[in-house]
Formats: sequence, structure tokens, C-alpha cells
Amino acid sequence: MARVPLAVLLLGLISAAPLAPAQATFHGNNARTGVYDSPGPRQQPSVKWTFKTGGPVVASPAVADGVVYIPSMDTYLYAIDQQTGKEKWRFQSRMPIASSPAIAHGMLYFVSSAGSLGAIDISNGKIKWALPTEYERKFEAKNLHGLPSPAQTIPDAFDLFTSSPAVANGKVYFGSGDGNVYAADAETGTLLWKFATQDVVHASPAVVNGVVYIGSWDSRLYAIDAETGLLKWSFQSGEDPVMHNQVGFQSSPAVADGVVYVGCRDAHVYAIDAATGKKKWDYPTSKSWVIGTPAVRDGLVYVGTSDSSRFMALDARNGRLRFNVDVKSYMFSSPALAGDLAYAGDHNGRLYAVDIKAGKIAWEFSTDASRSDGLKVLNPDGSLNQEVMYAPVFRDFEDMYLALYKFTTIGAIVSSPVVDQGTLYFGSMDGNVYALQ
Repeated sequence: MARVPLAVLLLGLISAAPLAPAQATFHGNNARTGVYDSPGPRQQPSVKWTFKTGGPVVASPAVADGVVYIPSMDTYLYAIDQQTGKEKWRFQSRMPIASSPAIAHGMLYFVSSAGSLGAIDISNGKIKWALPTEYERKFEAKNLHGLPSPAQTIPDAFDLFTSSPAVANGKVYFGSGDGNVYAADAETGTLLWKFATQDVVHASPAVVNGVVYIGSWDSRLYAIDAETGLLKWSFQSGEDPVMHNQVGFQSSPAVADGVVYVGCRDAHVYAIDAATGKKKWDYPTSKSWVIGTPAVRDGLVYVGTSDSSRFMALDARNGRLRFNVDVKSYMFSSPALAGDLAYAGDHNGRLYAVDIKAGKIAWEFSTDASRSDGLKVLNPDGSLNQEVMYAPVFRDFEDMYLALYKFTTIGAIVSSPVVDQGTLYFGSMDGNVYALQ
């Protein structure tokens, strides 16, 4: 056996070592399964710390090497000490940030609402490069949700997130409001390829076995070769050409055991063969959007719904309902699986911990804003006071934006929680980042 120099051995060990923990990207890993190694709080938690930003937080945190990275709609992306909750640095973008960051190779990647992929040096918070896209915008349509005027194109207030990048094999993959899916060189930001869909792409890509899986507001889920950018297959979901309500993929796909699991605004959860794009099953959700990314583990798929206010577990083999929990309000937050609990946020400002063995809520935590509720948006049981939430003021599409503002007043949680070293991290529309233990 030939001798290998020690320096070469050490170099090989360094290059083979993971450069960031698995949870340093949206929903836990590039397969977006929402699975975390560390168990989270099992009993009613205490607040380890809160960090106040200057605007609503809709994106999800990334945790790496003792630092919590999370952006806010106040235009800043923050690096927060994991133990103390003290700010280490902040980076300012030109516009609010609704993309969850990915950490790899000493860099942080996020999609700017101004229309670019940004790369930041995590040691100092300085921008290293930016790759501009053609533009960024929300999904929009005429007669959206049946709101007047039928002649006016209306941007959807509930298109809350921009795409969160995935880093794999030296490349960064992300979607854009310009309708394209992009691949860029992770070190230099050089554009490698882009793939055109027919509408806004705000879902986050899952990257598994050399394939990029991502949905678009054009109601198609795409499988794209990660190296070449060529289409492998596409899957067509339901369409709603009149009100554009039951249409489009906001949910990001989760990939497990050769199957892609994804929610859709057409009120279905889909299981799609990852190799062929053929539907294995679908679960209808009574005309309720599925915005969050499913979490998948041990043969079960966990997902929340919007209008029907459900958190449910489905059998991964056939889509049959295993349990259903009433969570009182809309659930855009993607669940985190840690130990025997699933954690997910809710529009009513509550973070729910669900015992996945019993199919029951183990505990719940309320944001500061939901406890005060000055506008009386919530009923005592945590359900929405519909008369207050949707009281007509302008009697046109602007009431949709007024309702979104009311959700900020109760600290709605659309951020997806992250579990690390026994602590739970998430953001809220009250502007706070919470650490629970």
C-alpha cells in the first residue's frame, strides 16, 4: 500500500467534512423534509431570548456554528448569537427580505425582493456578490379571489415568501418572480443556466440526486436536471382561470424515498413519483390552500392547511388521513419534526407542538402581540374573529392588504421553526425572533 502524505490526508478530511449543519437551509435540508436531529422542547417552554427587528418576520431562520441568521421585512438580514440573542451583525438590502437563507462554505445566500441572488460573507456580514434576475414581483391576476375590479390586475397579498435557495455541488438554485429557475456558481455568482416557467416562482427548490424539484404559480411542478437545466418532467395541478384562487404552487416540495410530496393552492396535497412525474395519490383539503412545505418521516407526511385550519398526518404510501388537529387559524408555516413532536406556527400568533404519536397538541406558545390583541382580531379560543378581520373598509382588493396588516398586529407566525440543540427558533409578524427552550 502506497504511503500518502499527511497533508494530503488532512486536506481530504477537510474537504469531506460538512461545512455547515443540515439545518442551515430552509426546512432542514435540501430534500426539504423538515427533519431535525435534535429534539425540541417537550413541555411548555420558556423564552430563552427574543430579538426585536424593525418589521414583520416571514422568512425562516438558518442556524450554523452558534449563529442564528434570519431576515426581516425591515430590509435587514440579522446574525444573532445563538446563546445570548445579541446581534453580531446586520446586512441591509434595498427592499424587505422574505427569502430564508442558506449557509454553505462560509457564505450566506438569499433571494432579494429587489430581484437578485445575494451572497454574504458570514464572518463579517459583507456582500461578496449579487446575481441580478430580470425582475421580482408578486403573483397577480385580474379578478383575483373574486375581488373588484374585474379589469384590474391585483397583486396577491398572500404571496408572502420569495424563493429560498438551495446549495448543492458548488451551485446555488433558486426561483424568481420573473418566472425563471436559476442555477449559479456558488463561489462566483456566475449564471450557469436558467429555466423558464410561465409565471412567478416563489417556491423553494428541493435538490435530490442531481434533480431540482420546484413548483411555479403556473400550476406546474417541475423536475429539472441540476447540471444542465434541462426539463426531465412536469406535473400539472388544478387551475382556476376565473378567480385565480385555487391555483399555483406556493408550497415547496419535500422529497423522500423516491417520492415528491407537495401542497398546492388548488386544495390538494400531492405525492408524485420523483423519477417519472406520475401522480401516486392526492389528498383533497376541502378547498383549503396548502402553502407550507410538507414534513416527511417514517412513512408519514405532516402538513397544515389555510382556511380549514388543520394540521394533519397522511400515510405516505396512499395519502390516507392518520390524524387531524384543529389549529384554529391559517397555517402557512412549514412543520419541523424533532423527536416525537412536530412544531408549526399559525396565523393566530401561536406556535403549536403536536405529539405525533397521539395526534394531539402537546403545548402551545403565544407571541407577545397575540396576547395583547388590541384590535380584538382573535376569539378567546384562538380562532379568527371574522367580523373584525374582514370588516369591509375600502370594499375592494385593498381590504386584502388591510387584513394582512391585522395579522401583523397579532404576531402571526408564518416563519417555519428550526430546532437546534434542544432550542426552537422562529420569527413572527410582530417583528420578533423567538428562541424557546
